[in-house]
Amino acid sequence: MTEFQRLTRALLGEGVTAGKMFGKDALKFESKAIACLLEDTMGFKVGRSSEIMRTALTYPGASLFDPSGQGRPFRDWVSVPDTAIGQWENLLRAALAAAIEPDGEPKVA
Repeated sequence: MTEFQRLTRALLGEGVTAGKMFGKDALKFESKAIACLLEDTMGFKVGRSSEIMRTALTYPGASLFDPSGQGRPFRDWVSVPDTAIGQWENLLRAALAAAIEPDGEPKVA
């Protein structure tokens, strides 16, 4: 997906690398996944109790990220469909901020 590629290029200088997670395209910070592309959705690791998570879950079609599709979502991850693609960069930056300061809470989305 072209938006995934654009986001990869935008964050490469900030320590983010492209990689794989469960065989899918992912973005990583210090070898840990912070975002994963799954068909027409992107999962972001923003933290289960963050304001970013609460906000993202209000987007139409958003849910907890469940890459297996078997009802075992990742609690710190939110899945946001491409219908809210305009929010992906903000969510990715929030996921990066959460990875950089895991004890802090990202402030923007």
